[in-house]
Amino acid sequence: MRRIHCRNALFFVALHLLAILAFFPWYFSWSGVIVCFLGIFVFGMLGINIGYHRLLTHRAFTCPKWVERTLSILGCCCGQDSPAYWAAIHRLHHHHVDDALDPHSPLRGFIWSHIGWLVIKSDDLQRHPLMDRYARDIKRDPFQAWLVKSDNWIFIAIVSWLLFFVGGLSVAALTGASLPEAVQFGSSVFIWGAIVRTVLLLHFTWSVNSAAHMWGYRNYQTPDDSRNNAWVAILTNGEGWHNNHHADPNSARHGHKWWELDLSWITIRLLMVIGLAKDVAVPSATLATKFNADGP
Repeated sequence: MRRIHCRNALFFVALHLLAILAFFPWYFSWSGVIVCFLGIFVFGMLGINIGYHRLLTHRAFTCPKWVERTLSILGCCCGQDSPAYWAAIHRLHHHHVDDALDPHSPLRGFIWSHIGWLVIKSDDLQRHPLMDRYARDIKRDPFQAWLVKSDNWIFIAIVSWLLFFVGGLSVAALTGASLPEAVQFGSSVFIWGAIVRTVLLLHFTWSVNSAAHMWGYRNYQTPDDSRNNAWVAILTNGEGWHNNHHADPNSARHGHKWWELDLSWITIRLLMVIGLAKDVAVPSATLATKFNADGP
């Protein structure tokens, strides 16, 4: 009998219910919408795509410890668990991609691979055994271990979301707004900049697990069902070139064709220019031969 993962289910339900408030005019402001889309880049691209995924999970580049921890904090603000647990699940996915042990295998349907695996308990995803096996290197860092301990990552997320309200309230008050006007503006920034942004980023990330394993084209004949999905790539700033990623998981660059725009890779290149990213892995020159497909 399937068991509901109550904590995850309640967390996702609460976020989506709060996000519905965005449809009410009182919670709307263009400033909130702008903050929402800026947050998708700052928290989603820097925190999840570059920090959680390409840096911590795949070690596609190295950087100063303060940069790694900053990216980790930004990732925590997305409500996608601690860096160590996120990386452990993703490494398990690569170990058992599209087979029965894949935590979000599309073989069980779109809904399962998108969100079902997160709200149904699985003995294979017990937190500490999974991290001990797949993310021990990450937990060696005392800061990463602290994020895991007592789920401190979620307190960072909640505090960051509340700061959007405080920031909006303060800006409105300092520009001469009345108290009700300041509360309204702060609420709009909170709902759009924190809650709607978090919900969108959750679905964008989940779409890599679901849509990018079901629809799209393949540059490489990898032994899995990974696909390059342009729509997912646009929404996730490059993560949707998923077949490329599965062909060469440790590469920091996911867009291999000249037209496969990868903003996360461009950002890593900028970090290289200013000396904050080193030892950057790029796609192997032997990929086309290895997978019997057209090369980058």
